[in-house]
Amino acid sequence: MRQLKGIKILLVDDEPHILEFLELGLTNEGFEVMTATDGLSAITTCNKFQPHIAILDVMMPGMDGFEVCRMIKKTENVAVIMLTAKDEVEDRVKGLTLGADDYMVKPFSFEELLARIYARIRNHFPNLFGEVVIGPLRMDDRRKEISLHDKVLELSPTEYELLKFMAINHGLVLSKSMILDKVWGYDFGGEENIVEVYIRSLRDKLGDKEHKLIRTIRGAGYRMDLT
Repeated sequence: MRQLKGIKILLVDDEPHILEFLELGLTNEGFEVMTATDGLSAITTCNKFQPHIAILDVMMPGMDGFEVCRMIKKTENVAVIMLTAKDEVEDRVKGLTLGADDYMVKPFSFEELLARIYARIRNHFPNLFGEVVIGPLRMDDRRKEISLHDKVLELSPTEYELLKFMAINHGLVLSKSMILDKVWGYDFGGEENIVEVYIRSLRDKLGDKEHKLIRTIRGAGYRMDLT
């Protein structure tokens, strides 16, 4: 990912030490970073800076992260990662409903945040890559093709989207409901069991008989391991 140039990230948090830590780390990774400490300045900065990724703290004085997310999603093509100090289902649902693309609970590791940023870039701005190589997989979003060890897989459109989603989020546990939302869409009226059917098909086409590429995490979902 370090070969990407010009990726811009907006950090919004009212805690200076968090801003300084994240700004330093992301700058060292090669990203162009700007910061804001409140909602109003975040919106102004976003309009001028045009970031690819906005990392928003939920709890801020005045305008909170939810409102910032709602407003910038109206006008900007930006992927939003929400940060919160508490793991509340209601907060996650509210953020995702307002357009947030991901959610992290403080405290978190910088490595996990970095992985989620990379995933959002791959998913939200595939044109920046052309071809993306992750482990043994090569994904060409323009041709809608995925190759395993340089052999093109015969995938249906839904299988392609599912494998792409799992690959760009490799290393993260993905629940069935999350997969349904991102691959089938929020208005999908079918059963969660459809995910199991497609996972089984992907494992067959990947030759993943021992489930080493796509692992089942009991009671949580699936995780793709590519490294």
